[in-house]
Amino acid sequence: MLKKGHVRALGAMSGTSLDGVDAAVIETDGEQIFGFGPSAYREYSGPEQAAIRAALGRWPGEAGVAEAAEVVETAHGVLLEELLEGVDIVGFHGQTLAHDPHGRGTHQAGDGRVLAEALGRPLVWDFRSSDVDMGGQGAPLAPAYHYALAKWIGAEKPLVFLNLGGVGNVTWIDPGRGPEAMVAFDTGPANAPLNDLVSRRLGQPFDEGGELAARGAVEEGILGRFAAHRYFYKVPPKSLDRDDFSDVLQEVEGLSDADAAATLTAVAAAGVARGAEHFPAPPERVLVTGGGRNNPVMMAMIAQGLGCPVLPVEKVGLDGDMLEAQAFAYLAVRVAKGLPTSWPGTTGVRAAVGGGVVTEPGGGFA
Repeated sequence: MLKKGHVRALGAMSGTSLDGVDAAVIETDGEQIFGFGPSAYREYSGPEQAAIRAALGRWPGEAGVAEAAEVVETAHGVLLEELLEGVDIVGFHGQTLAHDPHGRGTHQAGDGRVLAEALGRPLVWDFRSSDVDMGGQGAPLAPAYHYALAKWIGAEKPLVFLNLGGVGNVTWIDPGRGPEAMVAFDTGPANAPLNDLVSRRLGQPFDEGGELAARGAVEEGILGRFAAHRYFYKVPPKSLDRDDFSDVLQEVEGLSDADAAATLTAVAAAGVARGAEHFPAPPERVLVTGGGRNNPVMMAMIAQGLGCPVLPVEKVGLDGDMLEAQAFAYLAVRVAKGLPTSWPGTTGVRAAVGGGVVTEPGGGFA
C-alpha cells in the first residue's frame, strides 16, 4: 500500500527512437509535483538494439519477442537499481513493439513482475491495456503529467507540449480548465524515419544538430503527398505505430543523403502543422521535449508552420531528456492511488480511466 501524501517515485521510458532507457525520480502525490530528483540514461548496445528492432511489429509468443523482452528487462533493471535510494514506487513502461489499438491491442515488451522482484519495490506496468480495452487508443499517456507541469510552471493561457521522439505527439492544455479538457494525439513520424535513414546510410544514430538536413533541399512532391495523407484529416484522439509511415522512407530512397534528411525533417514538421489544425484554440507557445528539440532545422521548420514561439522545455526549467521517464513515475503514483491516467480527449477512451497493473515484490498484485 502506497503511503499517503507525496512520495518518491522512479519512472523509466524506452521510446520509439530505440536509443536507450531514461530513468528519473520525482516527488509527487499523483496530482501536484513537489520536486525533481536524480536521473540517468543507459544506451542500448548495438546487439541489444538489433534484438529489439528484430521484434518490432511482433506480438507475444512470436519469434524474437522473448529475446527483446529480456534485453528490455535487463537494461531497465541495471539502470533503475542506480536510482532506488528512498524510492517508494517504480513506473515501468517497457518497450513498445506493436501498437494496433482497434485490432490486436498494444504490446510493450518487458515483464513488470521480473523487475518488481529484482528491485524490491512496488512496480506499476502495462499502462496502456486498460485504456485500449475501454475503446481508447492507449496513447499518448504523458498528457496527465503535462497538465501537472503546466501548473508547475504557472501557465495561465493555452499551451502545447510537443514530444519529438520516434513518433511526434502533442498535448493541448488550457490551464484554467481541468485535465478532462485536454486534447492529445500523435502528429506523425518525428525522429524515427530520419534516424533509420542516417543509421542505414551513414552508420550514425541520428542527424546530429540537423547538420545533414541543413545541407539538403526538401523534395516538395514527397512532402505534399505526405501532408495529404488521410491520417491528418482524422479527428483526434488518434495514435500511430512507429512504422505507420514507413513508406516515406521508400519515397526518399532515390534522393541524396542531405536531400533525404531535409525531406524527412520537413515531414516531421508538416505532421505537427497539420496537427495544429485540430487544436481547440491557438496556443500561446509550444514547449518541446524529446530528441527532436536538439535539431535546430526541425525546430525552425515547426516554428514556421505554427506561427507561435516553439521552445525547448529547458526554457521553462524542465528536463527535455527525462520528461517522459518522469511522466511514468507520476503515472505510477496515479495508478496506485486510483486516479485517472487518460481521458476521452487524450486517448478516446469511453470514460476517464486509470490504467496499469501494480505488482508487489514477491509476486503479489496490489
